[in-house]
Amino acid sequence: MNIKQDFPHRVRELENVQIPLSDGTLLAVRIWLPVNAEAQPVPAILEYLPYRKRDGTAIRDALTHPYFAGHGYACIRVDMRGNGESDGLMEDEYTPQEQADALEVIDWIANQPWCTGHLGMMGISWGGFNSLQVAALRPEPLKAIITLCSTDDRYADDIHYKGGNMLLENLGWAATMLSFSAAVPDPALVGEKWRDMWKLRLDNMPLLAETWLDHQYRDAYWQHGSICENYADIEAAVYMISGWADSYINSIPRMMKELQSPKKALIGPWMHKYPHYATPDPAIGFLQEALRWWDYWLKGIETGIMDEPACTFYLQDGLPPAPKYAERPGKWVQTHGWPASHAEVEPISLTLGDQGLSVGAYLSQDKLIASPLTTGALQGEYIPLWFGADFPTDQRRDDGLSQVFDSEPYADGLDILGQPTLKATLSSHEDCGQLHVRLCDIAPGGESALITYGTLNLNLRDDPAVITPPTPGEPMDIHLALDLVGYRLPRGHRLRVALSSASFPLVWSPRKRADLTLKSGTPTIELPLAKAAYIPMPFKPPESATPCPVETIRKGQPKRTISEDVGSGEVSVIVEDDMGDIQFLDHGLRVEQYAKEVYSSHPVDATRTRADIEWTYRASRAGEKDHFAVSVFSRYHLHCDETTFYLKAEQHAYEGDTLVSDKSWEREIPRTAI
Repeated sequence: MNIKQDFPHRVRELENVQIPLSDGTLLAVRIWLPVNAEAQPVPAILEYLPYRKRDGTAIRDALTHPYFAGHGYACIRVDMRGNGESDGLMEDEYTPQEQADALEVIDWIANQPWCTGHLGMMGISWGGFNSLQVAALRPEPLKAIITLCSTDDRYADDIHYKGGNMLLENLGWAATMLSFSAAVPDPALVGEKWRDMWKLRLDNMPLLAETWLDHQYRDAYWQHGSICENYADIEAAVYMISGWADSYINSIPRMMKELQSPKKALIGPWMHKYPHYATPDPAIGFLQEALRWWDYWLKGIETGIMDEPACTFYLQDGLPPAPKYAERPGKWVQTHGWPASHAEVEPISLTLGDQGLSVGAYLSQDKLIASPLTTGALQGEYIPLWFGADFPTDQRRDDGLSQVFDSEPYADGLDILGQPTLKATLSSHEDCGQLHVRLCDIAPGGESALITYGTLNLNLRDDPAVITPPTPGEPMDIHLALDLVGYRLPRGHRLRVALSSASFPLVWSPRKRADLTLKSGTPTIELPLAKAAYIPMPFKPPESATPCPVETIRKGQPKRTISEDVGSGEVSVIVEDDMGDIQFLDHGLRVEQYAKEVYSSHPVDATRTRADIEWTYRASRAGEKDHFAVSVFSRYHLHCDETTFYLKAEQHAYEGDTLVSDKSWEREIPRTAI
């Protein structure tokens, strides 16, 4: 990455400003802006998050916000209420309070002497979500947003439920937030009141997993904050961005189709990070691209960005399966919108037939799909986030536990761009069940690389808001869209469609093992083939501002382990999200964070599915001034029987060796849809 230090504008930073809200709450804000902005006001760019500007996002903030400020923008990084150095309490994600606070923040920014009154909003993940949600409220100053790795539908495409099945990330992220939300306000910024602020948060810590488990189908809880309820609410220009290694991709074709405001889309090879420092490479000059967007919409400069094709996609070359990649070779293509024209993307239909996967075939006999509940251990992480061994590995073991259909080798390869869709008729042997569909790249040597996948809770097969349990043995027509993908199948490789009745620990097991029967006939998968011409790299090399000065005391070592008890057949997947131990050299704050997630399942007994997650957080500062040391240990546990989820959590917080907070929760939550 090219580190830029010479910008058109000299930048000054306001380390900790307070924005007063109408209820008396003060939100803590970090601001970068040109030194002469009071004399020559500039547009503003808002990023609004719960992740602590002091340390949680400080490293990425240093790369990004001074860069925009150096090009003539005021950049405002706000910690929402109950986080960082901000007052108040946070009860949940994407609440009406969060959005109301954002409107007050926007009004405050627009009325500052250094602001022209024109705003953009930007964010990845949580910040990408609330950029869309706030845009749907149509505050007058907000002219454009850049939303990265986000969704228009909180039920369909977040970390909670997928295809109506409960993601294990639902508990994983609840455990993460239990730890993140217990982080301490920095005494160097808030003074002696830090203890009272911290204790208030600890005493009122929400049990997010309970809230999310209480809503197992798409009800009003998920409709709130889902802009798909009325796309017309958004009038601001929207630039939507994601990466193939991320989970937030399916919203992009929907938003490109449904939004009526000006819009653009970009998908590269990246995981859940900003594209100027994300892996796998090629990283891109995201900040330069964002400037073209902001200059056009906030300054009225004709940058040409709206004259280009609306969608830019990276088609990844097929590679041997690996737990992580430094780079994904491939080709760039563009389409003039989405859905793309047939000249740009042309679908073909392949039948899952007697001889495998081919055009115009027929399946003459029913096929049993009888997967152990341990199937899916090689799926990889739902969201590759912490730079660990997160990607799917060789799928052959899971393929062996699935019903598979292989094509003949494609002599010239294939370019795939879009959402493959399975249409089939099947029945369940029980009054519940799951269908999982994987599309794999089979090399001549037999290696099986995951291309894309889809999952479906058969209780919600027709409508994610309506529970309709299967009738054992009764045929059901299934229409399942797999995740959006851009992929170049190499020459001489085969395609494989693998059908299974479990995928753990991607999703929680059904109430009981439910084998399926694929009915004879013409089950098909529609495959969208890219026809658009390749283009040269359409972006400049990545640039950034000067990185944040940190000392790594202990480097993080994230890893993923699979273990099997040969006697019982139980399989456990252990994920260690180790972020290491670092110290910020500019203000002395030291932070250590480590998590261990253990997900276990049994081949036959669904009541033995369980999850155990532990988080450790430590923060401190040495020296005479603003000295402190705190630690927080958080735990979540979940297991179930056929009718009930049993949820336990605990959190223990210390200042030095003194116990400050000791909380525990136990809940029993009825199983309704899953």
